[in-house]
Amino acid sequence: MNPTQPPVSLADFDLIVSNDEMPVGDVPGGNATDVVAGLAARVGELTEQLEDELVAFRRDVHAHPELSRKEVRTTQAVADRLRAAGLEPRLLPIGSGLVCDIGPDHGPDGEGRVGLRADLDALPLQETSGVEFASTQPGVAHACGHDVHTTVVLGAGLVLARLHEEGRLRRGVRLFFQPAEEVFPGGAEDIINRTSELDGVDRIAALHCDPKFDVGHVGTRIGPITSASDSVIVTITSPGGHTSRPHLTGDVVFALGQVITQTPAVLGRRLDPRSGVNLTWGAVQAGSTPNAIPSTGVLKGTLRCLDVRAWEKAGEIVREAVEQVVAPYQVNVSVTVTHGVPPVENQTEATCDLEDAVRDAVGPDAVQLTEQSMGGEDFAWYLRKVPGTMARLGVRTPGGRTYDLHQGDLVVDERAIGVGVRTLAQFAVR
Repeated sequence: MNPTQPPVSLADFDLIVSNDEMPVGDVPGGNATDVVAGLAARVGELTEQLEDELVAFRRDVHAHPELSRKEVRTTQAVADRLRAAGLEPRLLPIGSGLVCDIGPDHGPDGEGRVGLRADLDALPLQETSGVEFASTQPGVAHACGHDVHTTVVLGAGLVLARLHEEGRLRRGVRLFFQPAEEVFPGGAEDIINRTSELDGVDRIAALHCDPKFDVGHVGTRIGPITSASDSVIVTITSPGGHTSRPHLTGDVVFALGQVITQTPAVLGRRLDPRSGVNLTWGAVQAGSTPNAIPSTGVLKGTLRCLDVRAWEKAGEIVREAVEQVVAPYQVNVSVTVTHGVPPVENQTEATCDLEDAVRDAVGPDAVQLTEQSMGGEDFAWYLRKVPGTMARLGVRTPGGRTYDLHQGDLVVDERAIGVGVRTLAQFAVR
């Protein structure tokens, strides 16, 4: 798909199963299978009616990215569209983001609302994709797909609002448009700790773009689907000196080099290798001239763990290891490990229900097993409070290039928007 061309209609997209095979609307007197199929057909019909608008909305958000906790324009755009649909979004008291309720507070058997979550923020990266709707903000880009996530949850909300008007929404839904997913601490913690918006929600779901899956597929996994992720900052200081006399001072640069190479090796011997602990350095800063030993050096990295038990003790082991590594070099060291997010742990029942929703709304072969990622996601905090699941939304054009997230050249196949809307709307009504 050429992203600079007009959007491709879902009617032209060879989805894994045709909606023509499904009856439209609920079947009077039909069994549960007929009712589910009828709802899926209606969800698909409403999604197709919205697709051009949703693609245009996504492109507008993509062209105007906003960094974490500054998503004011994006929040307003979402709120305006929800109000136009007759809904009453509530702005969050944390500077940006919003929530919006659709349907009854409780289901027929007393169930709480179903939560659908999107994240709003972009990354501090320069876009290099070359698409005609590329970022207009220098050094800021939607390089993780949050513009797609936002559009998908908006689209699902609009579909569900129509179903509610038609009397088909038996259980209420709460849409979460969350700010600040890309920073520690993130917007999920703000919502949980500073608002009561999770009250009354007893199930929650989210989708995350995945360029390794073709559009038309959704990747699922029971149990951990992401890793824990912490920030690590090491600051080393000494009096500094001349490079001709390193024995008379603490060599900050040499000490940093030892930390870079030795600390990850220590972790590999102090923690169970099955826990998937990984420490990777992303930035090192020290000095500005070749013949002077600087007085300060800073090392920044990310500590990731697949296992939550290893995550709970890995930070302290990093501190101990760094201190022991630099001990011989006459330097002072400070180690700051900031807990980021735990692994996203998908609940079995919610994941199975999401898989069924994908099969209903997209097709019987649309579900694929996904691997556990080393990436972090603050959706994990919701799942510590409410059962739920996160799945991978395929955004790769079949036969096309496999892009990577958090890279400025990311391009997604926009047909994924319709797949995501169908999936989340069907999950909510199922």
